[in-house]
This record gives sequence, C-alpha cells and structure tokens, in this order.
Amino acid sequence: MKNSKLGSKTTQSLQSKAKKIKLLLLDVDGVLTDGRIILDNQGNEYKAFHVRDGHGIKLAQKAGIMVGIITGRISEVVNVRARELGIQEVHQGAHEKIAVYDALLSKYGFRDDEVAYIGDDIVDSDIFKRAGIAAAVADADPAVKPQVDLVTKAAGGRGAVREVINLILKSQEKLPIS
Repeated sequence: MKNSKLGSKTTQSLQSKAKKIKLLLLDVDGVLTDGRIILDNQGNEYKAFHVRDGHGIKLAQKAGIMVGIITGRISEVVNVRARELGIQEVHQGAHEKIAVYDALLSKYGFRDDEVAYIGDDIVDSDIFKRAGIAAAVADADPAVKPQVDLVTKAAGGRGAVREVINLILKSQEKLPIS
C-alpha cells in the first residue's frame, strides 16, 4: 500500500518521484469530469471538463511530459476534448486498463517510475500499484485512497488534474510561476 498522507517526509518523497515523471495518464469519468454522465432524449452524451485541467495538460506537454487517456467508457466527446488538447494516446473501452498501460510503456520505452496516473475507482488499482506516482481525486472511492501516493484536495472535474500537474512541474522546476 502506498502512503497518501502528506507529511514533510512524504512530501519530499513525492517531490523526488515527481522529478522522474515523463508520462501522465488520466482516467476520464470522475477525474477529467465530475463523474456524472448526462444523456439527452436522443442519447447524446455530455461531459463537463474543467478549463484549468486543460490548461495544465497544455503546460505539461510544453514541459515535455506526454499525456494520455485510459478510460473504460467510450464517448465521442472524449475524442473531441483530446483533439482540442493535443492528446494523441486516447484509449477508450479499456476494460483491462493495465494492458493499455503496459502497451504504452512498451511503445515509448517508459519505466513505471516515469509514469503518473490519476484515477478514482477500483478499476484503476492495478495501475496504482505500478505507477511512479499514483494519485486519486478527493472524491475517489474510499477503497482506493490507501493505495495511492497522493489524494488531491480538488474533486474530479474540479481541478484535480491541474493540482497533480502543478506538483510535477514544480518538482521538475518547469512550473511557469513559482
């Protein structure tokens, strides 16, 4: 089990881990969004994304960090948002997320300690166990919180992704403002 408490020793350890991050992987529902799935009478799906998370993703990319999405659901709006943000690695319908994780590490030559992953539920547990930084959003399922290095202060879809990106960029001395 990983330690989710942020005492000074743990904070130093987390900053040390953050210095190594080259790949940030994100779940969608409950992480990039607040977890709600809104459907209209015609079956169109709507999701709300936080603008600061999007800006954080652009900052991470500018700093040389690759960003990817691994989600169990399939939704065209995720493709639209990923295109807006320049995210090339978008894996939807990933019921075995760890298989996608392994394929990405193999494809790009990354090691576990070079990956940060943000999730919110038990389907993310296999990746939490492997990623260099495992983060859960504030409103994640309570069962996963003991498995992660960091529980964000912000809820999913409310700036949690930006919070983790800021930590990584600050640790790497690439945050535009200190």
